[in-house]
Amino acid sequence: MTPNILLITADQWRGDCLGLAGHPVLRTPAIDALAAEGVAFLRHFSQAAPCSPGRASLYTGLYQMNHRVLRNGTPLDARHDNIAKALRRKGYRPTLFGYTDQAVDPRTAAPDDPRLVTYEEVLPGFDVGVKLPEDNGAWFAWMQGRGHAVPADDSRWALFWPESGRPALPNGAPPRFSQDETETAFLTGAFLDWLAIQPKNAPWCAHVSFLRPHPPFVVPEPFNTMYDPADGPAFNKAADTDAEATQHPYLRYWLDTTKGSSFCLLADGERRVADWPEEAFRRVRATYWGMISEVDRQIGRLVEGLKAAGTWDNTVIALTSDHGEMMGDHWTLGKFGYFDQAYHVPLVIRDPRLPEGFGGKVTAFTEAVDVMPTILEAAGARRDGPADGRALTPFLRGERPADWRREAHWEFDFREVASGVPQRALGVDLDDCSLAAIRGERYKYVHFAGLPPLLFDLEEDPAELHNLAGDPAHLAVRVEMAEKLLAWRSRHLDRRLTGLSLTPGGPYDARANQSLSGPD
Repeated sequence: MTPNILLITADQWRGDCLGLAGHPVLRTPAIDALAAEGVAFLRHFSQAAPCSPGRASLYTGLYQMNHRVLRNGTPLDARHDNIAKALRRKGYRPTLFGYTDQAVDPRTAAPDDPRLVTYEEVLPGFDVGVKLPEDNGAWFAWMQGRGHAVPADDSRWALFWPESGRPALPNGAPPRFSQDETETAFLTGAFLDWLAIQPKNAPWCAHVSFLRPHPPFVVPEPFNTMYDPADGPAFNKAADTDAEATQHPYLRYWLDTTKGSSFCLLADGERRVADWPEEAFRRVRATYWGMISEVDRQIGRLVEGLKAAGTWDNTVIALTSDHGEMMGDHWTLGKFGYFDQAYHVPLVIRDPRLPEGFGGKVTAFTEAVDVMPTILEAAGARRDGPADGRALTPFLRGERPADWRREAHWEFDFREVASGVPQRALGVDLDDCSLAAIRGERYKYVHFAGLPPLLFDLEEDPAELHNLAGDPAHLAVRVEMAEKLLAWRSRHLDRRLTGLSLTPGGPYDARANQSLSGPD
């Protein structure tokens, strides 16, 4: 039987923030229950950050070096296949609830096309159930229908402020709406309403894309006080921000320029996050954990809705995130650079046809580019052209391929095309604003196009505080890791036509090991 497909993403969710991953404080009972009837991938990594690049890898199965979505606003080349288009060719009608953050290829649009002024467009191939980009327009309209006063201008964001107004620093106060009125609750309800009218004799496909726990970091009762800020592990960070900044020029730039207004609705939003006291970091972390628990509650509601609709036993579910979150480590917040916290994300997959893998916890390195091939294989669909990732189906059967990757990889581009601010601050050209990371069991190497490299010994320095790239005693390790990174890039550079050859018998596809139809 052809399965239903449900792809769930929750934005900015770091991979250690799950109960099933052994978090010492945070509780995620709904996701833990989903994983008990599926497989959890505990060392799963995003390929890029922020949202648009990370999602481009998730949706296309390609590394950033191939899809070339570098920043929010970089267009996704129209020639690339994606998960929605591939499933549509199979006969599904992929339907979106939320957002995909993919900018339209301007070569396919008229000069006055309104899509050319935003990066928050819908990935080609999706029908739109509910579009909910960061402007929250559909949610604000829903809230107005529930009796909330919602002004037409930017003052409508006051719904997120505490009744007492914006604080100077994060204080854990709730917004002016209830746990049943969050954007997450709104999208869950919209999906369940859509599910109720789907034909019983045809498989469906949906992508539910939750914005939270993405900033602003605020959550309604009871989640705002669910976790004590005093609880939880110590932050991974140097003794002070000056010591932290000496690690690398880009880290110094990030610490100097990252302001509180990017994450919280504060009265003093221009204050550097790096200057916050320990109490503020702990308070915002407790709020972040509460936001995750709020999303977990809605995922539980979604699962119950699938069961009530009679579709649970024929629905393949993948739950993941586009990138992680620093959340106080290294004196900062956000998703950037090279630290594990910004790229390690959750992944739980349930295929009801493969119960032999249920309850599995995979510790092999898996990557965002693996999600598209996995879902397409489950649906019996095919990608147009080779993917950079591999299907995770063997793990869903409780198996591990002998030739599975031994490292995780990601890329990050920090150019600002319009303003040029980081280029000027760091003294580098536009195309020098990039890095690539390779992360193995013990060592992690980060190569910058125009700045010095980094090398960490994760056994001796799991907090990534000591750069060994300039240590003569680690020169051999640095060279070995750099060679592995170069081999990875060489192996995966755009392969769209590299497996084809035009022969007297017509085109031959080495990857498919077959001749293609040619002229008679």
